[in-house]
This record gives sequence, structure tokens and C-alpha cells, in this order.
Amino acid sequence: MNPLRLLGPSILAALLASTAAHPALGADRAFTLSTADTRLVLRAGGHAPAVESLTGGGITWRGQQPENLIDRVRIGGEWRTVRWNLKSAAMAEAPGSVTMVYESLEPRLRLQWTWAARARAGPVEHTLTITNLEGQALELPIPATFAFAWNVESPPARTEDLRHLWIEKGAGAPSSEGTHEAVVGPHYRWLGTSSTYAPDGAPGQAREIIPWLLVEAAGDGSPGWYLGVEFSGRVRLTLARDGAVLSGEAGLNPSPAPAFTRLGASESFNAPTIFLGAFAGGADAAGNILRRWVSEALRNPADRRQPQYPLLVNNTWSTGMAINEDQARGMIDDAARLGLEMFHLDAGWFRGVGDWVADPVKFPHGIDALADYAHHRGLKFGLWVDWTQAGTSTEPGALNVHDPRVRDWLTRDVAPDWKPEEFKGVTIDIGDPPARAWCASELERMVSAFHLDMLEHDGYLVAEGCVRSDHPHVACDPTPDDAASLQPPLLPPLLPPLLIGSCSTDVSYHAVRAYYGLYEDLRRRHPGLLLEACNDGGRMVDFGTAAHTDYFSITDSYDPLSNRRAFFDASHVLPPSMLECYVERTPAPRLANFLYSLRSGMMGWCTVMQDTRTWAPDEHAAAEGAFAVYKARLRPLIRGADLYHISARPDGVHWDGIEYWDRVSGRGVVYAFRGSAPGDARHTYELQGLRADRLYRLEFEDSSASNRVMTGRELMRSGLTVSLQLPASSELVFVEELRHGTESR
Repeated sequence: MNPLRLLGPSILAALLASTAAHPALGADRAFTLSTADTRLVLRAGGHAPAVESLTGGGITWRGQQPENLIDRVRIGGEWRTVRWNLKSAAMAEAPGSVTMVYESLEPRLRLQWTWAARARAGPVEHTLTITNLEGQALELPIPATFAFAWNVESPPARTEDLRHLWIEKGAGAPSSEGTHEAVVGPHYRWLGTSSTYAPDGAPGQAREIIPWLLVEAAGDGSPGWYLGVEFSGRVRLTLARDGAVLSGEAGLNPSPAPAFTRLGASESFNAPTIFLGAFAGGADAAGNILRRWVSEALRNPADRRQPQYPLLVNNTWSTGMAINEDQARGMIDDAARLGLEMFHLDAGWFRGVGDWVADPVKFPHGIDALADYAHHRGLKFGLWVDWTQAGTSTEPGALNVHDPRVRDWLTRDVAPDWKPEEFKGVTIDIGDPPARAWCASELERMVSAFHLDMLEHDGYLVAEGCVRSDHPHVACDPTPDDAASLQPPLLPPLLPPLLIGSCSTDVSYHAVRAYYGLYEDLRRRHPGLLLEACNDGGRMVDFGTAAHTDYFSITDSYDPLSNRRAFFDASHVLPPSMLECYVERTPAPRLANFLYSLRSGMMGWCTVMQDTRTWAPDEHAAAEGAFAVYKARLRPLIRGADLYHISARPDGVHWDGIEYWDRVSGRGVVYAFRGSAPGDARHTYELQGLRADRLYRLEFEDSSASNRVMTGRELMRSGLTVSLQLPASSELVFVEELRHGTESR
């Protein structure tokens, strides 16, 4: 008999608590935490915790080392060595979680290392919190949230047996590659970074990623694991292989060094949450697990309860900054006739940058009157705002860069003759409490006074660098590389440059946490409010944003190919209902070309960025029919069906397509797109997710072929053949399982 069972609960708890003085007594305790597809064994070492193993898909990845906890802090300019001892380790049943607490007696610090399973299936989340128990402030070197070193001999060790997948952001425009796959050779090295800026970069230059990576082992079942970061600021992931060891880190980006964060007495540093999961069946199987988990664990629950989500939207940016009240009312009328569901007033409505009040010439009756008119026509009303940008308006309440109060919030001073662009100014540092308070008040004013159903943020709302020394972030310590960008005290009369220095990650850390807090407060006060994330397009597509907004703009390019490329990439990891494509007007000499353009933006959240009154009568009628099909047949699949990438990534020349399949309802659809190549009138798609012995009815929406019945075996092996005579055309093929029919052959 275990002698500990003879002790009462209170005595046992006291004994376990005493391990702070005698770490060996509680060291090397193992805990198992599982979901339907992921199993972690965690170990409480005397001086550091460890992920002992990750199991899923029939294989186990074994950890080779404990966590590399920070070993020093800076107090009063002097380095102090940190020695961690285990204080406690415990497991909670509901929700399943394991928490280990370590403490340092001198200097006095507490570290909490937690893993939790928030959903029945999917990944397990990890959080790391460090609390300053000293009576004075200290500077903490920015740690990774999670570091791993797996033995790859138990999984396949041959070079060709490990592959790495990662995804670029759509940013200003998707690149020619977007979705990357590489062989993990014996000396493999990779680093991926993410922020809220995501420059497009020069050809061949690495672009920012959606903060996630996947490693797949070849062989039966194609098993593997994936890792992601739930944060919108400056983060990074690394992956390296040295022989039989596969290692890496995930968390805040410590570059440029030296990167610190400041902790006052009793303050805590909360590293970005990461998630770790296992899978079998290849990248699409992993994506279907992860997308479902994001919907269940991260996304706004109100979206899951709303059958109208995702909405069909009309947006005014086709008119640019010239939009006015009469145009907007006319667009609202036509949107209602077409069966659209929300009217989105984009930039051009305000008096000036930082002065978020209706231009009295363009909108003499105000934004609230326009919102009320949209509501009268049965539409929701959304509004574009770049709410962290300061300009030069001298109107009361405006963010004026020359106002002494506002100047203290800016990331840097401006020249006396500086002028904002049409809708961009200087980003204020919302990590600074007074700046955040102004934003909270301004957001509440606009949502309430303008009767908003949706608020879109644009521009660079999260500062990535700041020269101020009196904000919560650490002061910058310019290195030779960043000194040039930090030394000039004044901005030229142009768009401000990005400020990159040793403080950048800490600036971003505080600003992102403020951004999350502002939107959490706004949602509590306005639970039905929709929030769109747009940072000059798809520069802020990440899991932290997924938890705090309702949908993303996934690229700032709106043509059919860019939309399909950005969707192909982002849909590997995020729910398609959150992925917004803006559909601009493109040349459409025939009606089939018009539908091709429209459907290229209808695979997820669809926003039509056109004045629909300019459409020809046959286009208007075709669009009305397409929107009805979207609401009745496509939206239920976009909301919850599995998604399969059944073609190569779109290139605009060859065929491409995606498949939705809902196992519960037995319904699905294939989006088929023909490229520009002449003579390429037929293509065959091998479908996925079906049952080989079942019969399936195929219905061709545009009657490009006769409806028919095929077996699952035929559709997955021989494939579904689609014929289209016109380049740049499309077809929707609806698939329905005949529940009482099985293959008799």
C-alpha cells in the first residue's frame, strides 16, 4: 500500500507544500494531460519543469531537456542570479490543467508554468507567468513561452521523413508562394516572425508568418504536431534539427537584443499563450482539428450562436475617400435589393485623421442618421476607423500631434510642418495608460453615438517602437543597427518610419495587451458588436486577434487571384468564416467571368467592395442569385464543415479549388476555378473526407455537367471531373450523401 494514502488530505497537502524548502521531496512528479488527439506528459523537476513527451497520431515525440528558465534579472542596473526551486505542482480535473509553481528566494520571484486543455479535442495551451516579489522594480530578459527538444529517432529519423509547413500572411498582397513546405534535413534551421506590421518585403526576402508551424512525419497516417502563438505583437517561432534532436522556441521575439521588460513591485509578466497539438492524416487533418478548436476555444461565442454569421457585406472603398451621404444611401438601397446583410462605410467619412466626427459637407446629417437608414432597410451598419492615429486637426477632442497632452502619447515627436496622409497619421502608444483611456472613451463614443453594429480598425494601431522613457515599456537602448532610426528626434513631413530598437518587443507587448483590454471592455458593454481586424489588409492575421475580433481582412489586394491565394493560405489554420475577402470590380467580358470574380471572394466572409448600381442587369440578377445560394447552401458549410485543399495553390493560370465536407449533415461543396490557360477545359479533383462505400449525389450549380450519382471510392480515387469552356470561369458542385444508399458493386 502507498503510505501516502494513510495520510488525511490536509496533512498530504501540507507535506506537498513543504517542498518549497526541500525541492527533492516533490521533484520528478509526472502528470498526464490529454485531449482526443493530443497527450502530454509533464514533469515537475526540482529546479525546472519539462514536457517529457508529446503523443498523437500513433507516435511519441520525447523531450530531451527541461525548460530553460531565465537565470538572471537586472535590479538597479546590476545583474542578479536567479535560482528556481519547485514550490508546488498540482492537477485540476475541470477544465483539465496542470500548474507548477517555482520560486526564487533571492531575488524574490515566482514563476507559474501551466498547461490546460480547454476543449475535448485539439491542442493543449501553455501559459508562463513571472511575478516580481521584490519591493522594487526590476528588468526581466524577455523569455520564450515554450522551448522544446524532441528526439526524432522514435519518429522517423531519415531526412526525407520529416517535413515542415508554415504559412505567410497575405499582408498587402499574397506572395507567389504563401504556403511553404520544406524537408527537415539533419542541419535544418528556420526562423519565422510575426508582428502587426508584416511588410511585403523584396522578392526572395522572408515574409511574416501566421504564428504557427507544423511538422509532419511521412509514413502510415502522416502523423505530426503543430505549435502556435496566441499573440498579435512581435513574436517568433524557431525550428532546428541537429541529427536526432528537433528543437525550437515559441514566444515573444527577443530581437533586436538586448530585449527586456520592466516589472514593478508585485507586477507580473504574462508571456504569450502558446498551443501545442498532435494529429494524423496530413496537414488538412491538422487544419480541421485546429480550425474547430479555434472556433470553440478562442472565437467570440456570439458568432457561433448567430446563424447569419458570416455576413454578406457591401463596402464603399470602391469610391475611395470621395464617398458621401447621397452615394452611401444609394448603395444601401441597392444592397438591400440584392439581399446583402451589412453596409460598411469605409474611410472618407471623417473630418480629419484623429478627428473621428462626420465631415459636415459629405455627411450633413451625420453617421448616426446613415446607420439608422441602413437599419431601416434591414441592414447592419459598420464603420472604418483608424482610432490610434493622431493628425493635425485642432477641433475639440481630436488627437492633435501638437497638443502637449497628445504629444506625450506619440511614439516620437513630429516636425512643425508635418502633415498626415488622407487617413494615416502618427500611431499613439496605447500601452501608455492615459492614451489607452482616451481610446476607451473614444471607442465608446463612436459605437454608441453612431449606432454601430460593426467597427473596423485599420492602420498600424499597435506601436512597434517608441522613444519615450516615461511609458510602461523599457527605454530603448539603441544598437548600431537601430540607432539611425531612433536618433532623429523629429519626423519628416511624411508617413512616420517604423521604429525598431531594443525596446520594440516590450512596446509591442504592452500595446497589444492594451488593445485586447480595450476590445474586451467594448464587447462587455456591447455584446452584439462585430469587430473587424484590418491593418492595411492582412497584416494582423493571428490567433490573438482571432480571440478578440470577429473576422479578418486577409489581404490588401482585392482581385480574384489574390483573394483565392490569401484564402488558400490562411484557411490552413483559421476558420474560413473569419477570413474576409474584399471583392473589387475586375474585367468581366462575360457573365461567367463576373461570377468567377464574385465566387473568388465567397469561400469565407464575403465583402463586395463595389458600387453595385454600376452592374449590368444580367450581372445584378446573377449576383442576387449567387448571394441567395451563399446564404442557403454555402454559409452553413463555411461555418462548420471540414475544409480540404484539393488543388495546388492558385496561380491564376491552372485550375484550383477547395472542398467543404460536413460529416454530420452529409453535405458539401467543391469550388472549382479554371485559370487563364487556353485549351485547359477539363480538370479532375480527388475529393477527401467521404466514405468509400457510400453513394453521393452531385449537383452542378451552373449546369456545366449533368447531375449524377457516384461512389465515395470513385470520387476519392478517380476524382470529380469538371469541364469549363471559358477561361477565368468557375463552378460550384454540391455533394450530398445518400444515407440509405451504399455501393453494391
